[in-house]
Amino acid sequence: MKKALIILFYWPPGGGSSVQRWLHFSNYLPEHGWEPIVYIPANAQYPETDNSLENRIRSTTKIIRKKIFEPYNLYRKFTGISQGNNLPSGMTLKEKPGSIARIRNDISLWIRGNFFIPDARMFWIKPSVTFLKRFLHTEKVDLIITTGPPHSLHLIGYHLNKNTKIPWIADFRDPWTKIDFYSELKLTRLADRYHHHLERKVLQNANLIITVGEDMKKEFIAKGANNVEVITNGYDEEDLPKEKAIPDNKFSLLHIGTFSRTRNSEALWRAIQEILSENPDFQSDLEIKLIGNVDYSVIQSIEENNLKPYLHHIHYLPHQEAMKAAHSAQVLLLMINRSENAKGILTGKFFEYLTTGRPILLIGPTDGDAAKILKETETGKEAAFEDMASIKQIIIEFYQRYRHNNLFVNGRGIENYSRKTLTEKLAGLMDYATMKDQFKQE
Repeated sequence: MKKALIILFYWPPGGGSSVQRWLHFSNYLPEHGWEPIVYIPANAQYPETDNSLENRIRSTTKIIRKKIFEPYNLYRKFTGISQGNNLPSGMTLKEKPGSIARIRNDISLWIRGNFFIPDARMFWIKPSVTFLKRFLHTEKVDLIITTGPPHSLHLIGYHLNKNTKIPWIADFRDPWTKIDFYSELKLTRLADRYHHHLERKVLQNANLIITVGEDMKKEFIAKGANNVEVITNGYDEEDLPKEKAIPDNKFSLLHIGTFSRTRNSEALWRAIQEILSENPDFQSDLEIKLIGNVDYSVIQSIEENNLKPYLHHIHYLPHQEAMKAAHSAQVLLLMINRSENAKGILTGKFFEYLTTGRPILLIGPTDGDAAKILKETETGKEAAFEDMASIKQIIIEFYQRYRHNNLFVNGRGIENYSRKTLTEKLAGLMDYATMKDQFKQE
C-alpha cells in the first residue's frame, strides 16, 4: 500500500466545515490503496471544537502531532477573549463598530495581515520542515499533501518537496489572495506583493494543484499553475440522520455556519419584512434560524427590519446535531460571500444541504459554481445579491408550498458528491502524481 503524508491544521477535536474534507478523505483512502499519515499541531486553537468528531477518525490512521507556537493565545489576551470562548471565524465580529473591543480587533487584524505572512501559522513552517525531513529519512512516503488555508502548510510542502523530491499535491479549500476577506487584512503594498509571491511559488512548484471549484481552477491556471484538478467538497453518508427527519412546524429559514458581514444580504431581510407586512399568516408562521458564528452587521440588519422577534440564534451545534437541524428546516439559506471570488465559492455545507430534501435559497452569483450545481441537482432556486424582487418571489413560492405541505425537493445526481465517490477520484489523482516521469523535477 502506498503512503501519503497529509499535512493538516484542521482536525478533530476542531469543529466546523474545515475539518470535514480531509477527515473523510483519510478514512476512505485505504480502500483505494493509500495509507494516510496525518501530521497535525498538538496544541492548535480552533474557532470551534467538536469532540464527537474524534469518534469518526479511522482507528488505523497514523497521526503525528507536534506543538506549534500559537499566536492566538496573544490575540486572546489583547482582545479580551477568555480561554473558554471560541475564537472568531470567517472575519465575523460580534462587537459594535467603534467599540474598544472592535478597535482592538482592527489593530490585531492589521498586525496579522502585515506581520504574519501568509498567516498566523507561519511559525509552524520551519520546525515542521526540520522535523518532517528527519521523519522522511526513516519512513518511506510516496506522496506529500498539504491543504489550506492556512496556506503556511503549503510552504511546508514546498520545502519538503525541494529537499526530498517526493511528489507534492497542494489542495486549496479556499483561494489565497482572492479569499473573500483578503481586502480586510489592511495590507501594505509590500505585504500584498509578498503574499502574491508566495502564492505563485506554491502554484508553480507543486506537482499537482487541487481546488474545490472550476472558478478557482481558472484563476490558478492564469497565475501559472500547470496541473490543476477539481475535487469539490461533499457529504458523507455516515453524517446523515439515521431517523427520518420531522419538518419544523414553523416556516423556518435556516442558515448553518459562519454568517459574515460579506454574506449579509439587506435585500433578503427587506424582502422578508415586506412579506410580513402583506401577509398576517406569514407573521405567525415565520422563524429565522441561524446556527453558528454571526457578525454584528447581520444582527443589526435583522433588528433594523424588525425581524428580531422571529430570530432563533444558536451559537454552535455539533456536526450531527446541525445535520439534523438542516434535515428538519423548511428552507435552507446558502449565502455566498459578496467578494471578488464570489463565483467560485463552494462551501462544504452546500453539499450537505443537497442531501436533506429541503429546498435551498441561494443568494449570490446566479452564474457561479454553486448556482450551476444547484441547477444541475434541481435542489433549489437562486437570486442575485440585491435582487429583492426575485428573493421575495422565491420565498413566497416556498411559503405557499409549505402551506400546502408540498415543500420538498427530489434532487438528482447528488450521489456524485458523496465523499466515497470523491475519494475514488482523489486516489486516482494521487496515483497520477506519483508517476514522476509526468512531471519536470528540478
